[in-house]
Amino acid sequence: MKKLLLSAFKEWVEISYWKYKKLKEGNLSNSHYQYFYTTYFGLEESFYNGKRILDIGCGPRGSLEWATMTSERIGVDPLVDKYMKMGIDNHQMVYIKAYSEALPFANNYFDVVCSFNSLDHVENMTKSTREIARVLKPGGLFLLMVDIHNYPTPTEPQSLRWDFLKTHFDGFEIKLEERIKTVKPGRIYFNARNKIPLTNKKAHNGLLVAKLMKL
Repeated sequence: MKKLLLSAFKEWVEISYWKYKKLKEGNLSNSHYQYFYTTYFGLEESFYNGKRILDIGCGPRGSLEWATMTSERIGVDPLVDKYMKMGIDNHQMVYIKAYSEALPFANNYFDVVCSFNSLDHVENMTKSTREIARVLKPGGLFLLMVDIHNYPTPTEPQSLRWDFLKTHFDGFEIKLEERIKTVKPGRIYFNARNKIPLTNKKAHNGLLVAKLMKL
């Protein structure tokens, strides 16, 4: 019962955040995603030609609208039904209500799976990372941006450490791994774009950016 209440509270906090952003911005913008899916990770737009791409914890902004060259562009999020009131049905991508611990897709289905500012929000990290590995094709890429913090919060129950990739992504080759200083807490894209290296090796907090290939 306690776990169910915590999960319900977590989702309430998250949808309240998005309602606030919607009220503040009017139309939720998504133009920044194209850069982070391509140039930021050293990928050309043409890389995505004909590929299937999955965004885990996609939110309601239309994160994959830019990806017109793909064969499938799907976002999964537990709050999809609530996002419908924010106009996601007008976005040029498919939204599916699902949890990362149980992705409703076949094995080796996607060419690219990504998680931007979402993997520390999941309930069960082991199940989530196993599902990512399961639905990603051999040779496929997993793109990751996640906050590293040594304390849980109501919406970020996972307290990740810097060795997170080694402990949860066996069977992947790390193509890129960067530790970035958190200049503005809660502003993951701002911190990622500024890309200030984290030089303090004992720091418990920061931003982890990674590109992994499934072997």
